[in-house]
Amino acid sequence: MSSPTAAQAIARPSGGPLDDRPLTDAEVHALRIDFPILQTEVNGHPLSYLDSGATSQRPFAVLDAERTFASTLNAAVHRGAHTLAAEATEVFEDARATVARFIGADESEVVWTSNATEAINLVAYALSNASLGRGGAAAERLRLREGDEIVTTEMEHHANLIPWQELAARTGATLRVIPLDDDGALRLDVAADLIGERTRLVAVTHVSNVLGVVNPVEDIVALAHGVGALVLLDACQSAPHLPLDVRALDVDFAVLSGHKMLGPTGIGALYGRRELLEAMPPFLTGGSMITTVATTTAEYLPPPQRFEAGTQRVSQAVALAAAIDYLTTVGMPRIAAHEAVLGRRLVEGLRGMDGVRVLGAGIDRPRVGLASFDVEGIHAHDVGQFLDDLGIAVRVGHHCAQPLHRRLGVTSSTRASTYLYTSEAEVDALIDGVAATIDFFRRGA
Repeated sequence: MSSPTAAQAIARPSGGPLDDRPLTDAEVHALRIDFPILQTEVNGHPLSYLDSGATSQRPFAVLDAERTFASTLNAAVHRGAHTLAAEATEVFEDARATVARFIGADESEVVWTSNATEAINLVAYALSNASLGRGGAAAERLRLREGDEIVTTEMEHHANLIPWQELAARTGATLRVIPLDDDGALRLDVAADLIGERTRLVAVTHVSNVLGVVNPVEDIVALAHGVGALVLLDACQSAPHLPLDVRALDVDFAVLSGHKMLGPTGIGALYGRRELLEAMPPFLTGGSMITTVATTTAEYLPPPQRFEAGTQRVSQAVALAAAIDYLTTVGMPRIAAHEAVLGRRLVEGLRGMDGVRVLGAGIDRPRVGLASFDVEGIHAHDVGQFLDDLGIAVRVGHHCAQPLHRRLGVTSSTRASTYLYTSEAEVDALIDGVAATIDFFRRGA
């Protein structure tokens, strides 16, 4: 099976009107056939995979794309003059162009990374190197000095927090944090006070990996750009689930991770405005990112190659492009509408149970199909284990967001996260499973 036949079957006609209807139950079940792992059983039950927020599953089209490249085109890109190397380079750069189209960017503004964490660190270390004087006059805007400020939020994944802690420590800048209210919503009134003339960068998640809510990025960008600060968007939980246009959002940087959007592990991407990438000194150095090298000096290629030292993740990039093609064929508006339905079903079903608290459930804003919850008197790991016995895969713990959990008064939570291949029946099974978990532990008590 080498093509996303189910995705193609539900695609809108070429040139037809944009379709933003939720996927039907029949369409979801047809899509599931493209995902071999969803045909398996766990603990004697059909697998109900509700952990796509951590890592998504891959359709045949993605698995086949990586295998086909490795078996027919494998060669070093940007290095060889022979036919195979030229063809591999073309496919590799075509994959970059696919990512760029998907997020509304130019292909020269897309840098390959191993994951979103590396992409954020790339920006942080480039700013650090600029602060040491690297990059010349062009990098002046990127330099941080003692007393300058970096602003992030209390709901960030650790990957969008710790790199800024380290950057502040290296440069003498101050890290400031936009707090949350009791429902888990960003305090925009406080943000307006925090983001000021000393702010140089604001780093914010588009969609919380714990709350599932879509943040008011436009408001944050307006505050930041109003004082001349840059904005980095963590799009790990939005790029797989919502239409994403980095130019429309007007962000300066954005990061995404392939394994959360039907792609393989080991591949991610950084978007950066062309003029900013051109001004940034490199993070990693070595082969493939240079023009001229002497024993004591070197000159670097323009972006994006400036930031792609060493052997690249070629087959993974090709597979990520196949994943994006699959998502685009289904239609991101339809995926977003489907997940909005699932998200409401999750929250309403869980919130109706005695002793279950859905984190951020009081936020009346758009959300993806994700919900984290705490069951009174039952540890999240026990909830997860009971659900696993029923074949339901969920995430338990602090989800790499300890400050958020601390603010909301819990140490850990259980997270159910859906995707285009998730059915309403699976959401209902999760809700029934949580009810059974509560009954089991309360009877045991």
